[in-house]
Amino acid sequence: MTTLLDRQVAPAEPEAAQPYRRRERTIRVLAYAAMVVALLVVALPLYWIVVTSFKQRPDIYTLPVTWWPGVFHPQNYTEAVTSVPFGTFLRNSLIITTVLSSVKFVLGILSAYGLVFLRFPGKNLVFLGIVAALMVPNQITVISNYALVAEWGWRNTFQGIIVPLAGVAFGTFLLRNHFLSIPAEIIEAARMDGAGHVRLLWRVVLPVSGPTLVAFALITVVNEWNEYLWPFLMADDASVAPLPIGLTQLQNNDGVTNWGPVMAGTVLAMLPILVIFLALQRHMIKGLTSGAVKG
Repeated sequence: MTTLLDRQVAPAEPEAAQPYRRRERTIRVLAYAAMVVALLVVALPLYWIVVTSFKQRPDIYTLPVTWWPGVFHPQNYTEAVTSVPFGTFLRNSLIITTVLSSVKFVLGILSAYGLVFLRFPGKNLVFLGIVAALMVPNQITVISNYALVAEWGWRNTFQGIIVPLAGVAFGTFLLRNHFLSIPAEIIEAARMDGAGHVRLLWRVVLPVSGPTLVAFALITVVNEWNEYLWPFLMADDASVAPLPIGLTQLQNNDGVTNWGPVMAGTVLAMLPILVIFLALQRHMIKGLTSGAVKG
């Protein structure tokens, strides 16, 4: 039988710690509230696009706004695919995205490797030039690039769309920072074993850079898939125009915008990238944060 003296009484929380606890709870509540707001900002437009793609035209313009289709109208997807050469636009997007992403991926790896593991005069100036290129919006170079491509006779061609977009400033910056975080002991051990640059890159650097490479590849694929301005200026017809250009033709079809097929086409255009992003988002986050802390 226990006595009162045998019982362990929990010490009272110091009064000085109580304001800290309340402040911590307040910060946590505000953080969750901000997260919910951010989720709504991202998710609501996507939800609206998907719901509208199944609405009939009268339901789209109904007031007050309806958040669920009264009658499902999947014919919007059929109209989106048949009213414009959707298959041609899809093929063009696949070609442009695949070629551009592959070129940027290879050039980004090689340029980042050179900036980290090679010694040559002016290396720091080259890196400063890459950082400066990140600060220049692509729209500023549109006029000069357009004049150059038109002079070469590359308008309405795949090379006219691909070549001016093949710069890799972001990828070089991202991969360089990650390569710098690789422990020097690993690199020195590989060099003592007689590894040259090709073997060092292929057998040592790339295997430990998987998450960063996935992040770089995913960001590149998404950007090239959604590229609009430059293909719009270069493409004269559907032979080389990608999906974003096709969606504008779908919007202006028959002179009146029928938002149901437009939203259906938008869903079809973003579905492949959305699936890839959801499958690789964990690797993307890990890759973007790798190299941020060394130790």
